[in-house]
Amino acid sequence: MTNAVQAYAYAGPSTLTAGRLALSTSGGRTARGPLSHPRFFSGLLTEAAPAAAGLLAVANVAQARYDRPAPTFSRDPVVTCNGDRLRFESFSACGGVYARLDVLERALDGEVVDLGTTNVDVNGPLREALARVGGADPLHLGVGRDELAVTTLDGAVVEKKVPLPERWLRGFAEVQLVTAGFDLRAELSGPEATRFLRTLPRRVGSTLWAVPSGRSLRLTAGPAPGAVCLPGPDRLATMLTLLRFARTLRLYGPARPDAAVASAWELELPGMRYVLTLSPDSGRSFSTEGAVLRTLASDDAADDADLVGALLAFEPRVEPDLLAERSGIDASRVRAALTQLGAAGRVGYDTAEAGYFHRELPYDRDRVAAMNPRARAARELADGGAVRLDGPDRALVTSGDQVREVRGTACTCPWWARHQGQRGPCKHVLAVQIMKGAQA
Repeated sequence: MTNAVQAYAYAGPSTLTAGRLALSTSGGRTARGPLSHPRFFSGLLTEAAPAAAGLLAVANVAQARYDRPAPTFSRDPVVTCNGDRLRFESFSACGGVYARLDVLERALDGEVVDLGTTNVDVNGPLREALARVGGADPLHLGVGRDELAVTTLDGAVVEKKVPLPERWLRGFAEVQLVTAGFDLRAELSGPEATRFLRTLPRRVGSTLWAVPSGRSLRLTAGPAPGAVCLPGPDRLATMLTLLRFARTLRLYGPARPDAAVASAWELELPGMRYVLTLSPDSGRSFSTEGAVLRTLASDDAADDADLVGALLAFEPRVEPDLLAERSGIDASRVRAALTQLGAAGRVGYDTAEAGYFHRELPYDRDRVAAMNPRARAARELADGGAVRLDGPDRALVTSGDQVREVRGTACTCPWWARHQGQRGPCKHVLAVQIMKGAQA
């Protein structure tokens, strides 16, 4: 797996001293453009203990490997200031768990200095300090260079060179596409959520199903009507440290799944939400899902994405109808453009509000395409004249010395035979889609 090394440059380490939580930022994009050390927020966290525990949980996911025990590099969470909230996001080292803490307006009492996205330093001493924050402790939060409690006269930079696997970057693109198809499937009160989560089996790699039963959930070994897939119960472990603050547990997933699928688990805390999205299997990274591939095959949607992307302004909730009015294109094209923007990391998806939100991750559409070899290979097949359309629903694709038959979204290649469309389309199906798009 190729690694993309990104240098995080901090003016100093993040600290928690005398009730002041100072989160140091690296370079990021703001509403005013790129800044080397953006400053987003300064004020009080009105719910100090759950905020400290939630931030620590997001950081712990960033260090975890759920597919197998193995040493990992430290990865710094991404923070986005959307004006009325702060969103902290991370991905597990194995790529199969996405975590997000949304600190909402009612838990913030201070000044929003700017809007944007950056990385924040979460170091060892800060972790230890966060773990000691109690319910009555005041907590002042500063996100930005100016909030540092420790500085140096010569402005020395604390620099981390962190190998970020490409699957970590691709995972952010994939997870928003996957969760955009989710609906609320079950909801538990705080006490029922605590009882359910604490009694989950801890078998690594097992896949279970949670079925609504009265006020709680019961577990089954296979799909059932109304069930939500729970692939790897052990991957919900970071929720256990938050149960003393839990008010509600909500489960999100697709309708009527008949096989293991991804799911989202949202714990509502005082003034905030902690969300874990699980890939369909403990050993399966979101980066291999292939959901973004169909969007990368559409040139029209890519052009619309450039237009729609220019209109985004770090909104906490992106309104497609409003964007349609401002851009002059219809809402269906705006939604396709948002899918493209998600593939470039420029929007995420919030299942609680059933809508997209704007953020900027450090990669763009072209880089996403380059990181997906199937999309690149499909483009080469289409541009090289390897696709012959033979009717509205059949095509022949010459790949090397083999001719593959494509019917709809199915193909005769080994990839399709192995995955049956569960990991996105093969390069031959994508090549046919590109050709049909070019002739439309």
